[in-house]
Amino acid sequence: MSPLTGARVRAVLLPREGTKMRALPAVLTVGALLTGGLVAAPAVADPVRVSAVTTVGVHNTYEKSAYEYLASSLDSGASLIELDVWPNIITKEWKVSHGNPFGNDNNCVAADSPDDLYTGSRNKNLEHCLDNIRLWLSRHPERGPLTLKLEMKTGFSGNNGLGPQRLDSALRAHLGDAVLRPAELLGQYESLDAAARADNWPSRDSLRGRVIVEVIPGTVEEGNPTDTLWTDVEYARHLRSLHAAGRIGEAQIFPAVHRAQAGDPRQRYDDTGLRSWFVLFDGDASAYVNGIDTGWYNDNHYILVMTDAHNVAPAIDSRTPSAEDASQRVAELATANASVVTSDWVGLPQVLGQVLPRGASANTQPRGSLSSSRQNGETGPTPAPSG
Repeated sequence: MSPLTGARVRAVLLPREGTKMRALPAVLTVGALLTGGLVAAPAVADPVRVSAVTTVGVHNTYEKSAYEYLASSLDSGASLIELDVWPNIITKEWKVSHGNPFGNDNNCVAADSPDDLYTGSRNKNLEHCLDNIRLWLSRHPERGPLTLKLEMKTGFSGNNGLGPQRLDSALRAHLGDAVLRPAELLGQYESLDAAARADNWPSRDSLRGRVIVEVIPGTVEEGNPTDTLWTDVEYARHLRSLHAAGRIGEAQIFPAVHRAQAGDPRQRYDDTGLRSWFVLFDGDASAYVNGIDTGWYNDNHYILVMTDAHNVAPAIDSRTPSAEDASQRVAELATANASVVTSDWVGLPQVLGQVLPRGASANTQPRGSLSSSRQNGETGPTPAPSG
């Protein structure tokens, strides 16, 4: 092993001095070396909880330019896949595309068995995409947990029958028991916040073959000055109402607080009763590592999704960096307390399959920041979020 590789192994596997970190008893091991001296993804086994690791995902995995079929994105080893969802108020259907609110433009297929996942016409509704995920997991029950990120491009349209209940129903009908429901985290606690702070998250092993569904407001919704009820608030209200009615088990989704912000970003919600129903946070990696104390997320066992990892200074290629550069970036953001790191690295399965201990580092820099040699005035402006 070269000195550089050895240093990377230590950086990934060793906690930094003075860092508050739960012991990970004999569960992280270094596998065989990959070609070029990179370290294979560490094996993580029970009882490590899903809140204690950093995994890697891919932005907009439904696009045909990324993967020929949605199942191919799952084959890549990615731990997070993303779908852009539009509520079509004319057909009363959920459409999946990047820019077409009335039709589908995606790599999902109509499939009745795993053998159907790589054939047939594409451009299907959300329900078919969910079927693709369920069928793929049925053939790969050892995989997971998978995070399914739904960006609601224009938000919900409850007045047209396309609100949170309808989306819950679609997930329940097409993913079934594979979904980790908020009620499973909640347990006997009074709120999702209380449950997360108690680290009531399941272990990774217990979530094999299962899906954590995250929802964020969409770019069109956030840019619409007439839209006063965004996806995050609308679904959090739905969660609270279900809990009050004793029906929290019906909820299928974790709403995420979107965009990085110093302190507790839930303070943005004027309705203080909603704040305790958010335990997922999603935003630009560059913003999170530029002075925000991300240790707060780890200390409270909140799930933190850092997007556009390639843009963290100094930027690396968004699609085809070297595996070495991408692995180094993932290790840096694991140190910065990310739960999931995402970019557009569709051709790097050796990176997408990595599972690292969250918050672990041999360095002693302030938690949540990159090393001074990497920042050193090179942070640059926070890039605009990609849709």
